Amino acid sequence: MNVSGGNRVTEFVLLSFPCPRNIQILLFGIFSLAYVLTLLGNGSIICAVRLDHQLHTPMYFLLANFSFLEICYINTTVPNILANFLSEAKTISFTACFVQFYFFFSTGATETFFLSLMAFDRYLAICQPLHYPMIMTGHFCIKLVFLCWVSGFLYFPVPICFMTQLPFCGPNIIDHFVCDPGPLLALSCAPTTGIELSYSILNCLLIFVTFPFILGSYTLVLRAVLNVPSAAGRKKAFSTCGSHLIVVSLFYGTLMVMYISPKSGNSSGSQKIFTLFYSVVTPLVNPLIYSLRNKEMKIALRKVQMSIKTIHRR
Repeated sequence: MNVSGGNRVTEFVLLSFPCPRNIQILLFGIFSLAYVLTLLGNGSIICAVRLDHQLHTPMYFLLANFSFLEICYINTTVPNILANFLSEAKTISFTACFVQFYFFFSTGATETFFLSLMAFDRYLAICQPLHYPMIMTGHFCIKLVFLCWVSGFLYFPVPICFMTQLPFCGPNIIDHFVCDPGPLLALSCAPTTGIELSYSILNCLLIFVTFPFILGSYTLVLRAVLNVPSAAGRKKAFSTCGSHLIVVSLFYGTLMVMYISPKSGNSSGSQKIFTLFYSVVTPLVNPLIYSLRNKEMKIALRKVQMSIKTIHRR
């Protein structure tokens, strides 16, 4: 594509959170703490599922993969945010920007598929308990997990490839902490209507196919739970499904506001807040939601803690 009006941009400036230096150092400390806690929380769930044989079930296998996904998700943004807090230039190369864009949105798409799969697993376990062991076998579960990963990482390459072909002639300043489609498309010196439309369609399909599927699955689950004669059984089912629904609400709530249209009317400040919420806050709180509301997980995490203490004593 021909470039007019100047040389092609080779790097972008991510403004991140423009503020005085002392505030940036404070934010660096806060984000570093959130990053470490996210890694520890999700890593603990992975270790607990791996080490406790009682958790070697499809539900906890999915949860361990989901925790690994959250680690991947936060690693697409936070390390660069931390580097920006300490940098004066705050630049990111053209290639690195679109690589971040690809992995950020691919892991996000993968998360929607995982949330759908986890809802399907709970539907089978609670609504079809007699058929569940025959349907959700270990081999079939691995296939579904693999399908989620592959589908998520094959969802956005085409529009991203088209975006890399756009001429970016300057300015090259992105008022965000991540290479987001809205601010990026606004910097192009060529019409972007077709790419905006295709991107919006892909987002709408992703959200409005997976979200109703999840809600429908949990609606059927809750109906079945209400018919469970045992109060303890109802409590356990509500606890498990309740934690899943909290995660779904946190993730999809901000997602719908942000990405139905990449050039929606959100100000740069609100865009940062919404993106920060689902890309940093939800990976941080998800381990707390799952562990605090799950008795088996709390027991397994205590075992991991005891194992670590034993190793330190030696």
